[in-house]
Amino acid sequence: MKEERNETIIEFDSEPFNFEKAGFASTEIKKHLKSLKIDSSIIRRIGIASYELEINQVIHSLGGKMIYHIDDEKVIIEAVDIGPGIPDIQKALTEGFSTASEKVRSMGFGAGMGIPNTKRVSDEFTLESSTTGTRAVATIYFNGEK
Repeated sequence: MKEERNETIIEFDSEPFNFEKAGFASTEIKKHLKSLKIDSSIIRRIGIASYELEINQVIHSLGGKMIYHIDDEKVIIEAVDIGPGIPDIQKALTEGFSTASEKVRSMGFGAGMGIPNTKRVSDEFTLESSTTGTRAVATIYFNGEK
């Protein structure tokens, strides 16, 4: 954890198919925000966005980072991973669309709601992807913009 100009940055690594560690970053961020006395409804939204992006990294990437930028007004969740990327971002934004394997679906993941849920609970959301990786950025304001 490092602090820069009234901003705290917290990072966690994600590993492909490591379901034992999946969700750890989201849990830790929720604890941190609770210690800052952030409203529980805002923490809930941040937790949803964080968990969905984190699980997507575990299921679909070759590994990545969950980076949290926290200041007095907001949390920016930056999920950056290494390939293979999202071939069709518009489809990925569609509820129920999934490229998860049958094995992943049999574990209860891969319902195609991760990116749509993240976008829904975020005040701002961007998604960029190529064959070398994906970068999703979700911003949630503490004043309850949504």
